[in-house]
Amino acid sequence: MRWRRAAGRFLLVLAVVLTGCVASGARADEGAAGGRGPLTLATAGDLTGYLGAVLEGWNRTHPDERVTLVELPDSADETHAQMTTDLRAGERSRFDVLNIDVAWTSQFAAAGWIRPLPRERFPLDSFLPPVVDTATYDGHLYAVPYVTNAGLLLYRKDILEKEGVAPPRTWSELEQAAKTIAPKYGLDGYAGQFLPYEGLTVNAAEAVYSAGGTILGDEGERVTVNSAAAREGIGYLARGLREGWIPEEALNYKEEESRQAFQDGRLLFLRNWPYAYVSASAPGSEVAGKTGAVPLPGPEGPGTSVLGGSNLAVNTHARHPESAMRLIGYLTGERVQREVLTRGALPPVRAALYDDPTLVREFPYLPTLRASVLAAAPRPKSPRYDQVSLAVQAVVHDALTGHETPESAVRRLARELAALSRR
Repeated sequence: MRWRRAAGRFLLVLAVVLTGCVASGARADEGAAGGRGPLTLATAGDLTGYLGAVLEGWNRTHPDERVTLVELPDSADETHAQMTTDLRAGERSRFDVLNIDVAWTSQFAAAGWIRPLPRERFPLDSFLPPVVDTATYDGHLYAVPYVTNAGLLLYRKDILEKEGVAPPRTWSELEQAAKTIAPKYGLDGYAGQFLPYEGLTVNAAEAVYSAGGTILGDEGERVTVNSAAAREGIGYLARGLREGWIPEEALNYKEEESRQAFQDGRLLFLRNWPYAYVSASAPGSEVAGKTGAVPLPGPEGPGTSVLGGSNLAVNTHARHPESAMRLIGYLTGERVQREVLTRGALPPVRAALYDDPTLVREFPYLPTLRASVLAAAPRPKSPRYDQVSLAVQAVVHDALTGHETPESAVRRLARELAALSRR
């Protein structure tokens, strides 16, 4: 089936994992044809190779608005660095349309690097509702959702069935199984992505959100992390490491390391993106046919995932803003969104595709993913998101390694985030 063939492509896509008015500083050459003409689209490395074929379709039917694809490094940090360097060049910038991580929208909008977009130009009502929030800042649309993602809990279906235990819906159920069932089969209990990088920010935010807390409010102007919910969420992860049902090796896990541990049959439970489910279910996997996926658990029931994915934004100094918006409409249309899934092995933003019987047969995790996306929340919105994320990573890692209690870590994080907001 195509969803199995997509597994190899998913291994390469990690975390994989934008008003109609012309801005005052826009280039002079955008106007004669109503803002239409050639474009450059910048994206992180398209390791699946699907995007080039999609753009060939556009170029065949829009010869006067041809798109040149510029692939930046695969690393999100390096892509962010190259995009921001280019955008700071203003009118000399090379990129017209930007495929940006959903967490960057607020930063790019606050900096004036991307232009606000007219909502009526795009079929936002056709998208999964939470993804639209990732594309807004200060009440305005600054990007259009292109690809989404949400965390799932992968589990050893064969083992839980043998034990007569249902997949966990709550933290206590997960903890109990990780403590008692995993050792019987020589497995570690649970892992996420706990190395100090963006993945740790995601895991920490999911723990806080699932407990009913938040990290920032009012577009980053208000610090809300100093709460009982944040202490509960961070404390849950820290306790897992202290008690050993989260293995110490997980402190070095990013997406791929954790996926490999699960796929090699070393974990009972894993938090990861959908690509890991596809990989684990593919022929040759040690756990093929033995893997299930459910929404992330929370304290009293299903928890809250952080939204992943990317949005399409238009450079404030784009040469041809009308063509840029037309291209975004094409890439977010239903036909291309279907190809995003079937050819690119990426979760689309169009809600109807998650109910398509043909696609569900080929990608059986879609209903679970849809539930996770609908319950998901964006990462903290802030014009200083990169600094916010670094602070979360450093403080939470200290709590997970036992260098600081969850209580003191949350207080420290609140102080550091408050200092950032005053800059």
